[in-house]
Amino acid sequence: MMNPRSIPWLESIKLMISRPEPVQLAALCFRTPQGQDTPEVLLVTSSNGRWILPKGWPINGLHSWETALQEAWEEAGVHRGKPWQDPLTSFSSIKRHPNGIEQRCSVSVYPVEVEEMRKDYPEADRRQRQWLSLPQAHDRVDEPALRGVLQQFEQELAARA
Repeated sequence: MMNPRSIPWLESIKLMISRPEPVQLAALCFRTPQGQDTPEVLLVTSSNGRWILPKGWPINGLHSWETALQEAWEEAGVHRGKPWQDPLTSFSSIKRHPNGIEQRCSVSVYPVEVEEMRKDYPEADRRQRQWLSLPQAHDRVDEPALRGVLQQFEQELAARA
């Protein structure tokens, strides 16, 4: 019988399989319009047209919440906002790369209270953005895990009120 340790490619495959999921950081952008009691959340379109939260890979030198705020700027035009420094939650998602490869990753979600938006932002020509009530956002997203995040956010806001 051959020793599996003597097959280098088998060790590489075992390492790839046993690695933890890579992490992305998402911004759950919200505001409460003047004269309203209920918040709205901001969704953006992904490269394939699904409605999602702005998110991306960690950025060296930035805290996770700072990265989430940076993604909110690049993908949604959030010029100023107050991010929570602790994540609301995390969920498992599939990242679809342009080359067709799908990768499971863990997404940590940082709520960001939006103070100022800009019409001109880095990905304005590639994404749509829309403010929605929490029930509307829940109906708009396809990912069940993201629906759960929106429900959890609504519960957290109610608990803080």
